[in-house]
Amino acid sequence: MLSLLFHIFHQLRRRWIYGLISTVVALGLIVGTADRAPAQSNLIDLIFRGIQVIQLSSLSDGDEVALGAQINEQLVSQEVKLYTNSSITNYIDGIGQGLVTSSDRSDIPYVFQVVEDDQVNAFATMGGYVYITTGLIRTADNEAQLASVVGHEIGHIAARHAVKQLREGAIAAGLLTAAGLDRNAAVNLGVELAIRRPNSRQDELEADSKGLANITRAGYAPGAMIAFLEKLLNQSSIPSILSTHPATSTRIEELNTMIDPATANVGSGLDAAAYQDQISVLL
Repeated sequence: MLSLLFHIFHQLRRRWIYGLISTVVALGLIVGTADRAPAQSNLIDLIFRGIQVIQLSSLSDGDEVALGAQINEQLVSQEVKLYTNSSITNYIDGIGQGLVTSSDRSDIPYVFQVVEDDQVNAFATMGGYVYITTGLIRTADNEAQLASVVGHEIGHIAARHAVKQLREGAIAAGLLTAAGLDRNAAVNLGVELAIRRPNSRQDELEADSKGLANITRAGYAPGAMIAFLEKLLNQSSIPSILSTHPATSTRIEELNTMIDPATANVGSGLDAAAYQDQISVLL
């Protein structure tokens, strides 16, 4: 009996060891042929150190939302100051959530936040987080103009532009390994991209197209998107939103080709007096 038990134990231990070796070999094969030994060593090191690594090439909606939440936490704790007056925050959230139902990516939760800043700016990060400054809210002439900005930022999220930029930024910075990207590094880079890096011309035009379709489906006058961009171009100093959203004149030209002049001002949100009343606490 003892001999039999010893034999079984020996077989199980040998299978466990072989299984561990097979797993390590399989993980080593993932990294490819270039610099095989260093890459394999790096991957195994990451696993045994317990570092959380994410694969940007196959990021699920759930992972994107979770990563966006971490980026947002760092943004609001270190980079921006949130404006907390409920009459304004509820108003912006109401506009945003209404647009989400008309967007082509409504199956993730969205969070709309107001940043206390006199600069005219808006930005978004992955996972449904949108930021609008108090300066932009004051600058808009009506709700339709404000909605056009919110719709544009939803367009960036719908197209997953932040995920693409994170992948490209990680490659450029040498942070993306065969194992993936360290989540902490991803959060830090995501914060940097959200507030300091401009979007590409292609991304801007795509976000404009998606945003225009979004506000039109929601019932807003589509011409408000062009009206707001033209309003910014005529300001004496260049607003922050134009420095991070390049090629404004090209964007206006493209939008003009997508909007029928006969229906440009047909829709809701054009009542300037009603808008001024909604944001009176900011004036």
